[in-house]
Amino acid sequence: MLAVFLDIETTGLDPARHKAIDIAMQAVDLSTLQRKGHYRSVIKHPQEVWELRDPSSTLINGFTYTDLLTGKASPHVKEEIITFFEDHEIVRGHAIFICQNPAFDRSFFSQIVDIPTQESLQWPYHWLDLASMYFALQVQESIEQGKSFPENITLSKNKIAERFNLPPEGQPHKALGGVNHLIECYQALFGIRFS
Repeated sequence: MLAVFLDIETTGLDPARHKAIDIAMQAVDLSTLQRKGHYRSVIKHPQEVWELRDPSSTLINGFTYTDLLTGKASPHVKEEIITFFEDHEIVRGHAIFICQNPAFDRSFFSQIVDIPTQESLQWPYHWLDLASMYFALQVQESIEQGKSFPENITLSKNKIAERFNLPPEGQPHKALGGVNHLIECYQALFGIRFS
């Protein structure tokens, strides 16, 4: 089973208005714990798209319009992602996505590679999130220790990292940094190391 750890940076939170501007993925074979490959690209957009950005989002990810001009056109990124998936045999039933916020990442990923293309190529449709994995382990830990489940629990990636004595995600947020931090948290959560 392959896991595709994925992160996307955007011009805002609304996929109907905003666009993906930075994408990174790392494919890992969960059976052997070996990293199989990675992909990363900045996505170029016209000035009109940039003008619709949410300044609070670009403050977090640190992107400027000049940065976007160094990127690749979305159709080119789509073709590179298709090639990445083909090269690593990332297909439904043999792979899953792992993200911090799959609802967010999936909606913006689908801007780059549309749903009909994903379906025709039989790509995975299971998008798992780190927070749910952490939550499940917290429930199990409470049961095993005979404790009441905490009334409050924070599920942010940085809080999960803190629980395992890992540093927070670097600033400004970039997709590759997000993927690397996600992988560090995943490894700590399950007590494993990828090679």
